[in-house]
Amino acid sequence: MINIAFFSTKSYDQAAFEQAKNNHQVNYHFYDFLLTEKTAKMAKGCEVVCAFVNDDLSRTVLEQLAVRGVKMIAMRCAGFNNVDLDAAKEFGITVARVPAYSPESIAEHTVGLMMTLNRRFHKAYQRTREANFSLEGLVGFNFHGRTAGIIGTGKIGLATIRILRGLGMNVLCSDPYPSEVAKELGATYCELETLIRQSDAISLHCPMTKENYHLLDAASFGKMKDGVMIINTSRGELLDSVAAIEALKQGRIGALGLDVYESEKELFFQDKSNDVIVDDVFRRLSACHNVIFTGHQAFLTTDALQSIAETTLSNIDSFAQQKSNPNFLDFT
Repeated sequence: MINIAFFSTKSYDQAAFEQAKNNHQVNYHFYDFLLTEKTAKMAKGCEVVCAFVNDDLSRTVLEQLAVRGVKMIAMRCAGFNNVDLDAAKEFGITVARVPAYSPESIAEHTVGLMMTLNRRFHKAYQRTREANFSLEGLVGFNFHGRTAGIIGTGKIGLATIRILRGLGMNVLCSDPYPSEVAKELGATYCELETLIRQSDAISLHCPMTKENYHLLDAASFGKMKDGVMIINTSRGELLDSVAAIEALKQGRIGALGLDVYESEKELFFQDKSNDVIVDDVFRRLSACHNVIFTGHQAFLTTDALQSIAETTLSNIDSFAQQKSNPNFLDFT
């Protein structure tokens, strides 16, 4: 029987893992707080820690987990930039992830943000609730015939391309590893700078790496079309938030949809409605009429939650049975 300590869990996580439990030989220990230096002690007696995007898996925390007998980190997400892989290797801790879980969920949320920003659904909803049926300020544009730039053509990027091509958009792509599927869908690969200069809407679907930090920054914004729409449902650190504020003020960015934010750790996945938000950058962004935030919810569908739970448990089974698994991260 494998004991698993789950950190940063919500009711929907617990429900999905309980449903997926079936014949897996596991015991669950759910905690709703983040994994940190202070909370690592709660993993004592557990062979596996199941963590999420904002949990602290630095060297210090991993060392504490190793001392307490933890042998595996099972990430229930695709990203692992919060994991110190060198330290994990040093302490003999296996790290696994869920590389894909209903990419359509995130792609649909991406396009939903695009639609909302363009046609101002959120504003129309508030107006009509107050019997204000004026159409002033609600003018949008046709996506059909416009150009979308997709940065990153993995499974989520491809799912987004399918939807946008269905809307009649021209699609430019940038990825160091071009996909034949993207080409078959009618997308065109080009240099990142070309994509940035020619796109009417740009959507980020690439991983967070050292090379990709602030991929979209002041220099990038300066090359874009005036009024460009930018969507980020990938990783917050891909976009320079401070530079984005200036680009919004200048009208370079016409609409910004963010499901992720580079300082989200102190905000997202918790109710802050009765708190004073001290993050001035977030406050300035959220005050802009043409900016929409969603709290890292792009993945949040029953389909994705089920896939995450099943894949995570499969990863843990492979670890327990000492079997190889493509979802284990290679430390070499």
